[in-house]
Amino acid sequence: LKPAAHALFKKLKDEELELLVQVVESRGAWESGCVLAPRGDPRGAKQGLPPQVLLCRLFRWPDLHQSHELKHLCYCAGGRGGCGDLAVLCCNPHHFSRLAVPGEAEPLGQKQRLEGTEHENQGMEPAVTPSRRKRLQHGMKGSCWGSSLGPAPPPPPPPQPCSPLPDTSLSWSTVKDGCWCKLAYWEYRTRVGRLYAVHEASVNVFCELPWGSGFCLAQLPAAHRSRAVRRARGKIGQGLLLSQEPGGVWAYNRSEHPIFVSSPTLSPAGASGLTVLKVLPGYSAKVFDYEWAGDRGGWQLPGEGPCDPHSIRISFAKGWGPCYSRQFITSCPCWLEVLLNQPH
Repeated sequence: LKPAAHALFKKLKDEELELLVQVVESRGAWESGCVLAPRGDPRGAKQGLPPQVLLCRLFRWPDLHQSHELKHLCYCAGGRGGCGDLAVLCCNPHHFSRLAVPGEAEPLGQKQRLEGTEHENQGMEPAVTPSRRKRLQHGMKGSCWGSSLGPAPPPPPPPQPCSPLPDTSLSWSTVKDGCWCKLAYWEYRTRVGRLYAVHEASVNVFCELPWGSGFCLAQLPAAHRSRAVRRARGKIGQGLLLSQEPGGVWAYNRSEHPIFVSSPTLSPAGASGLTVLKVLPGYSAKVFDYEWAGDRGGWQLPGEGPCDPHSIRISFAKGWGPCYSRQFITSCPCWLEVLLNQPH
């Protein structure tokens, strides 16, 4: 990757290079602008990797190979064609996620991925100033070996079958006020705090997200939490990004631990069992499909009764269902219910 990175860094403008350094150091903790690079393969690259694949491979996923494995995040202007110049594209590595698809095998573990990438990343010396070179090299080592990147970010702002859960489906007044969904946060079978209405196209759900805005779970009341709940909440961190995009709803896992998702449209048509999708850190999944949902009736969950067919359930760090010891999501210490307004 050394020749390819040399060629790419030479093509970046000074302000683009500085933005890249800041993004790598922050590990994507803030929604930064696009890092624009000329389209086409960097000269000298034997693999012929596109710029976005090259930088994502260097700083996030050493086992990445093709651009079709990536998805632009919703706030990337380059992904929406908003940069206004067809000759450039965004290669900000934190403007991308990898795709999680139901039924696919999980990617290789961190140790396995590194066996093939340690040698090719050694001796990487971007054609930039010594200060930036050091910061970028530090970022690569952090992405490859899992070590932290510099100082920590600033602190965040202050089974038996169960009876049915309380009804949290959306009322007509909610539909009229223009929000596309409301969020309910649960700890086991207890809902904590009020419903959170989402009016913007995307929302962050988090405990610790420097400079972040959205649904901050750390601000919810904390009476009588068990040790298991406190442990699970400690793994939420930067949480997830939930976005309404053409045709459906996507979830991007920003945390350092898996999230587990179920919805009516994740299960194959006619399936009697529950499908729970494991979404690894840095991955995105389409967790609800509006068109597919329109052809379905009610959503019946084993042991929990009927559920709103326009809803999504997401557990932080703990899985449930047939493959886990927890059979029901109400056995998970921290989880989120997404109640969708049906599109007209």
